[in-house]
Amino acid sequence: MTNEYKEGLIEVVQAVLPITAVVIFLQVFLITMPWVEFVRFLFGVLFVMSGLLLFLQGVKIGLLPMGEAIGAELPKHGSLIFLLFFAFILGYAVTMAEPDVWVLAGYVDTVSDGMVSRYILVLFVALGVAIFVTLAMLRIVLNVPIAYIFAGGYTLILILSYFTPTDFVPISFDAGGVTTGPITVPFILALGLGVTAVLGGRSSFNDGFGLIGLASIGPVLSVMILGILYS
Repeated sequence: MTNEYKEGLIEVVQAVLPITAVVIFLQVFLITMPWVEFVRFLFGVLFVMSGLLLFLQGVKIGLLPMGEAIGAELPKHGSLIFLLFFAFILGYAVTMAEPDVWVLAGYVDTVSDGMVSRYILVLFVALGVAIFVTLAMLRIVLNVPIAYIFAGGYTLILILSYFTPTDFVPISFDAGGVTTGPITVPFILALGLGVTAVLGGRSSFNDGFGLIGLASIGPVLSVMILGILYS
């Protein structure tokens, strides 16, 4: 086993072990669930660890290098419109592939008895992420302080919260949370770092980060707008 796989295995064990220890403690001392269910839980832990290990290796050898490569190539074409267009397409595509988004949309569809279709919700969430990933790329190119965009975005969220139906406000913030999932985060981060790496006068540390925070504003706003349209 290479050092890379050993490090990945250690990361997975550190991630899964705490919750496993808590469940075992509850089973032994407090809850005492049927042992069949407890054994299923232990098998589930093994499957989760295996899946996480494979996923982390896939991110390291595939998603991150590809994201950085795309981010580094897009600015070389010399067209701001070209960069922003593909930033929008990539932001939309990775959000559509994010499993956490579909989980939230499925629960909303079920609880609302189909009133809020999962496909409509995913569409609006993906559009919100895509728009703010595009704004994040534009911010890097124009060297706009990130605090300005955060201030403007959350001010708009605060204003819209007064007009959004009550049922949609918590869903909108959950939508912002689920977009920070295992596919969206590594790809968008890598994309931003790739763009800053080829732009002169940009710092990967100062300009390459904050994209996930900005991308999370988009779904909150888009779901609030969806709620206003449903009202």
